[in-house]
Amino acid sequence: MNGKEVGRLENYLKKKFMLESIELRQRPGADDSAEVYIGDEFIGLIFRDDEDGDLCYNFQMAILDFDLDDM
Repeated sequence: MNGKEVGRLENYLKKKFMLESIELRQRPGADDSAEVYIGDEFIGLIFRDDEDGDLCYNFQMAILDFDLDDM
């Protein structure tokens, strides 16, 4: 993903989740994904998928069981 693509996705996520602190960061050595952060906390990855001729993006976030205890 190039910088423009990452910026467009970041703006989309900020609007969709109504959260200005979401930030996407390009991954060194990976051109098919970006890291997703809220503030300084890494929360997941977003992957670019254009294998079938239709471009889409997949957001993957793991929620650990012990993180639920903090709520």
